[in-house]
Amino acid sequence: MTMALVFPGQGSQAVGMGRSLADAYPASKAVFDEVDAALGEKLSALIFDGPENELTLTQNAQPALMAVSMAAVRALEAEGFSVREAAFVAGHSLGEYSALAAAGALGLAETARLLRLRGEAMQAAVPAGQGGMAAILGLDAPTVADLCVRAAEGDVLAPANDNGGGQIVISGTAEAVARAVALAPELGAKRAIPLTVSAPFHCSLMAPAAKRMAEALKDAAIAAPVVPVLSNVTATPTQDPAEIRDRLVRQVTGEVRWRESMEYFAGAGITDIVEIGSGKVLSGLAKRIDKRLAAQSLGTAEMIQAFVAARRKG
Repeated sequence: MTMALVFPGQGSQAVGMGRSLADAYPASKAVFDEVDAALGEKLSALIFDGPENELTLTQNAQPALMAVSMAAVRALEAEGFSVREAAFVAGHSLGEYSALAAAGALGLAETARLLRLRGEAMQAAVPAGQGGMAAILGLDAPTVADLCVRAAEGDVLAPANDNGGGQIVISGTAEAVARAVALAPELGAKRAIPLTVSAPFHCSLMAPAAKRMAEALKDAAIAAPVVPVLSNVTATPTQDPAEIRDRLVRQVTGEVRWRESMEYFAGAGITDIVEIGSGKVLSGLAKRIDKRLAAQSLGTAEMIQAFVAARRKG
């Protein structure tokens, strides 16, 4: 098994995530305690008990998902597994911060504070209702790019997430997204689904958020990760702290190139994708993107114990 570890992004959150980890592993509970201290509030109570509408707020969901992923990493370490056993790490959007924390490039408390700021900055960049996103199903990347050009009509509209498996999310002004949803079937889309999101992520409308993140990251302590991190905006690996800093800023307005990332892994000889944290979104995408990739999710104590037991058996 040659593996890459991947870390989920927004949308994978669920009330109660991570509770089994905190209950089973003192090192996992310590993650939630440290994140609570870093943010000056009991985010862990929101993660474990809700309410869901507060957990899904961008400024809460981002550090919360990272906390659960890092709790899972600490549980794996408690069972004798090291991140160094992976060939690469990567994360979907905010999950890139989780990947960097897991690989030792960012400290846990600093990652929590950066993600809280990132969530707040992304939410504040565009007034509510003025932006939107939609999932376009059944079109390839060049056709979606053409759709965005045709539907923009002078407004901002761009591919935001190339998730693979025939799913590309677009982002821009609410009017442009609505035009694209109406036009997509004419270009052959199977479906075009407006998404319930709080802001138009990963497009140029996020420029104010990118500026705020550039200022925050300028002062952040970033070390070389112990394994290469595949970046969203380039779909290529790096262990250089300066490159990591630059790519995290570009990521705010840039497209999440997830399909290309999984294709890179398959081409680099990765056989197994292991999703660390809440949900199974990324493991599901990996199997659809490249049939050579086996994939599994590790988000609970039971899943982690089964994974480690299987590795010991060889």
